[in-house]
Amino acid sequence: MLVFVINRLLQSVIVLLVMSVLVFVGIFLIGDPTAMLVSPEATDLERQMVREALGLDRSMLVQYLSFMGNALQGDFGRSFLTGQPALQLILERMPATFELVIVAMGFAVLMGVPLGMLAGMRPEAPSSRAIMALSIFGFSLPTFWIGLMLIMVFAVQLGLLPASGRGPTVEVGPLKLSLLTLQGWYHVALPALTLGLAKAALLIRVTRAATREVLPMDYIKFARAKGLPARRIFGVHLLKNIMIPILTVSGLEFGQAIAFAVVTESVFSWPGMGKLLIDSIITLDRPVVVAYVLIMVFFLVILNLVVDLLYMAIDPSSREKVRD
Repeated sequence: MLVFVINRLLQSVIVLLVMSVLVFVGIFLIGDPTAMLVSPEATDLERQMVREALGLDRSMLVQYLSFMGNALQGDFGRSFLTGQPALQLILERMPATFELVIVAMGFAVLMGVPLGMLAGMRPEAPSSRAIMALSIFGFSLPTFWIGLMLIMVFAVQLGLLPASGRGPTVEVGPLKLSLLTLQGWYHVALPALTLGLAKAALLIRVTRAATREVLPMDYIKFARAKGLPARRIFGVHLLKNIMIPILTVSGLEFGQAIAFAVVTESVFSWPGMGKLLIDSIITLDRPVVVAYVLIMVFFLVILNLVVDLLYMAIDPSSREKVRD
């Protein structure tokens, strides 16, 4: 087990290095940030002074090596636009994104797993067919379109929920959390529903497939033959054995939602990391973009490692495969 963890961490170092090169080169080739930072009426001398102040007059290789040397010490540079440390800007936005994704994934699991089990237990029933049809719609419709429709219905026409913003926050140590207030829940409802619908649709399909695979197993038949209540059969024997694919998919989708909640945050003006990324790309704020990508890659690598460890905890047979 320890060897497995060490190997995964070493692989993560390689992934981080490769991604840092790709992102740095890509953002370097996009354009000159001074075009966004300096007034159009500025002289060439003023532009050159700004480039020298930001270190943009050096070659790409020198800039990359300087960035990586500072990053290894926890310094990802300062935002070209605000002058604040890039890492600080990202960490300030991180609680908002985590709140949004946690609520969205909670909704997806609570809706997707029971409906998927229902569809798997009675695949030919009209209700099961309706569930699968809805899951196809949820999986296929663009996220931004779902968000706009929810805004039109619940914010504009009914006036029940706010269409943008995060609402008031409560400070808990260094964190600013909005879910500790009722208004915070009102504000997170629409973006979380938008983000969670696609995740729920995927979980419905995964749960249905796993349920249909497990139901014919001998231990389910034996439990029925013993006369165990249906609640115990489906709530214990069935659910326990379909948890592996559900856990794997939920973990991966949670990581993807954290890293790619850009569309949802943009539609609802949610002040999270995705909104910060879009604003930084528009203004060519290189330190923030590179820092964001590296932090997200590291987060996804660690999340995948945690999912694998949970997988081995649930399924003991997978530990033997790791040892082999």
